Amino acid sequence: MCKVWEFVITGGPSAGKTTALSRLERVFSDKGYKVIIMPEVATQVILSGFNSKELSVDDFQRVIIERGINSEETLRKVVNKFKKDVVVFYDRGILDSKAYMSNESFVRILKENGLSEITVRDSYDAVFHLVTAAIGAENAYTTENNKARMENVEQAREKDKKTRDAWIGHSHMRVIDNSTGFKEKIDRLIKEVFAVMGVPVPVEIERKFLIKRPTIEQLQINECVKSQIVQTYLKRNDPEVERRIRQRGIDGNFTYYYTEKKVKTSISRDEVERRISKDEYISLLTEGIAAIRKERYCFFYENQYFELDIYPDWENEAILEIELTQENQEIKFPDWITVIKEVTGDPKYKNANLAK
Repeated sequence: MCKVWEFVITGGPSAGKTTALSRLERVFSDKGYKVIIMPEVATQVILSGFNSKELSVDDFQRVIIERGINSEETLRKVVNKFKKDVVVFYDRGILDSKAYMSNESFVRILKENGLSEITVRDSYDAVFHLVTAAIGAENAYTTENNKARMENVEQAREKDKKTRDAWIGHSHMRVIDNSTGFKEKIDRLIKEVFAVMGVPVPVEIERKFLIKRPTIEQLQINECVKSQIVQTYLKRNDPEVERRIRQRGIDGNFTYYYTEKKVKTSISRDEVERRISKDEYISLLTEGIAAIRKERYCFFYENQYFELDIYPDWENEAILEIELTQENQEIKFPDWITVIKEVTGDPKYKNANLAK
């Protein structure tokens, strides 16, 4: 059976998604993958005659959400029948609708379709957010290449933030900003996609910090998205390879993962991760040797994606992590985070040791 990856390419207006998807299709086809590009549902709906001014916000977004759900369900029924590995790129995903409606309405529509926000969000392997040209590349911002786009610069910036924030909580999210030229921006995107897939070598660069434990008020004010995690470490078949399974979600809605890690340097390591079924997760629990529970809060700051872990028996401290693409990459911390010290590579703060 072929292997299938599902990636969302999202972002603000005039972020370069059309060009990015074209490049991604060409690059991955040349690498021998079957590439499927799923077009943006919202643009299809608008161009087919639906007018957002003639419907309520909820009714208009319902059309988009339910059409997206149906398209993805159909794709998943047949995509693993190809004879080669498949990479699916979605031009936006279902959670993008959150940027255009209330969270309550979004959750209600999903529930009416038998889904939850968490299970929909985590059905994709990774999410790549391209920052609108209206932030950092204002001279390149245009509405001419999309008849469905109507936002001015300020509106584009607002939509960019709302779209980005809709995906907070996903375990593999990357933000591609305008700190370089446009060609380099797309090159960085392609590099990030390959990194998530582990092609040619799956390298994760992670830095970890011991911080003062934030208050609940600070977490709420800064719009951190909460997940509950149970991480179980398994018997090792290879002494150099760490094996673990993870249950992640909230309010009874969980997704499950199997991960293998091998350390390369103090801050980089080979990592291979795949989603597994609940039944496979339960079966692998029999190999467990230690487990740890924690609450994870995800948030953005300066286009950086942080994950903050709070352990139930830690009163004053917490762990803050960030994944990087370069070992010397600068990290900017928000003012509500108080760093005590960096603990990257310190075995005392490894989850595997904390679990023991």
